[in-house]
Amino acid sequence: MNSDYLDLTVRVGCNLVYETNLFTPISYLLRPRRDKHCLVLQERCQYGPYLQPHEFEDSHGNLTCRTMLMPGRNVIDMDAYVAVSSRPDRYEASFNSLPVNELPQELLRYTLPSRYCDSDKLSNFAWQMFGWIDNGMQRVHAICDWVHQNIEYRYGSGRPDISASEVVQRGYGVCRDFAHVVVALCRAFNMPARYVTGHLPDIAYLDSGSPMDFHAYGEVYLGQWFTIDARFNVPRIGRIKLGHGMDAVDGAFSTIYGPATLVHFMVWAYQVNP
Repeated sequence: MNSDYLDLTVRVGCNLVYETNLFTPISYLLRPRRDKHCLVLQERCQYGPYLQPHEFEDSHGNLTCRTMLMPGRNVIDMDAYVAVSSRPDRYEASFNSLPVNELPQELLRYTLPSRYCDSDKLSNFAWQMFGWIDNGMQRVHAICDWVHQNIEYRYGSGRPDISASEVVQRGYGVCRDFAHVVVALCRAFNMPARYVTGHLPDIAYLDSGSPMDFHAYGEVYLGQWFTIDARFNVPRIGRIKLGHGMDAVDGAFSTIYGPATLVHFMVWAYQVNP
């Protein structure tokens, strides 16, 4: 995809307020990831009058910022106008998975189990449920269909310590849990899959009326990367990726190294007139 197809403009951002009594190190993953699916037209990112933030690319290529929360109230603002494609997610059934020996070296890590995508614990379940289906997009479809139909989306049920196998056992979760399950099940078949965090505006989709939040989903590699989002399980328009990695550890919008409380949280993502 080239920039000629980036024909929609979306405004995305967030306002976060932390309170702490101590100087507290923190890292953020809030800026849109630069790739061929996203062109940042305008961006403003303010971390408050604190120590100079240090931006860098992490091991997955995500644009990350390290800074320090100061004692008291800390306000973080990010606001951006981004050009994206008006085309929905692609789900061509003709794409097959690649044998492990043909995978690019840098993708092998995305076939392995991780803390929240514990594919090793789901291996027997995966083969019993989906082992009879051709390994490729047909199996990916079957995995997403099963998760969408059998895991209940329960707003506010998220936990920071629950893994994919535990979500399958309890039968409900939030978008983070849906993403962990589909990624883990794909990895159980040696298909490279990664966890993604980002924005998903309600373009050509009915607004549920619930407060806007960051969205988590997955991507699977079948010769190229394809979106896998069992939470909605339909092609969507306007995804804006913040980052990807092995699981939610790599995709957290903030990682705090000390005592701090998130006292205000607001996220926006909506189409605007170019």
